[in-house]
Amino acid sequence: MSAPSHREGAGVVRLRRLFLLVAVLLAIAIAVGVTRFDVGGTIDELTLPLRHDDIIRQQAREKGVPAELIAAVIFEESEFQDQTSAAGARGLMQITPDTADTIETLSGGETFVYEDLADPDLNIRYGTFYLRHLLDRFGGNEVAALAAYNAGPEQAEEWGGAAMTIDDIEFPETYGYVRDVLDRREEYREKYADELGL
Repeated sequence: MSAPSHREGAGVVRLRRLFLLVAVLLAIAIAVGVTRFDVGGTIDELTLPLRHDDIIRQQAREKGVPAELIAAVIFEESEFQDQTSAAGARGLMQITPDTADTIETLSGGETFVYEDLADPDLNIRYGTFYLRHLLDRFGGNEVAALAAYNAGPEQAEEWGGAAMTIDDIEFPETYGYVRDVLDRREEYREKYADELGL
């Protein structure tokens, strides 16, 4: 029996690399909790994750905030990972202690503990409540509400309040934040319509 040619050996190496790549992708998918098995779905889940869709759907119905907008804010704030920022913002929707106190006052609550913001259910409830408050404050203007979520309501008022457009935003970080949330909102609407109850 003759030894394999150089060309045959190269083909075996390529095949082994392909199997290794598939194994690595499968391991990554399992590690991040991917529940879809089609290639397109796996890529969606890795690049545009969605978690806690049951809570998002419930809060969207309860508070009248579009589910895809809630998901987009969570993605921009934390990419669905519980974390605490250098400024002390906590959880999936990155709620600061001051904002949490405001939400507690507005909602009439009395039992809030800051550590509770690590709980996805409470964090999404608080964040959605605050988004609803901002939408009401700015006459339903999503650009203004998102600018206020990022830079504060007073700053959004200075940029035009309920009449502002994205081009009125003077902070590059806030401009980028609002633009990205609105873009992500469309992506969530397209890719997760069933999961978000759209």
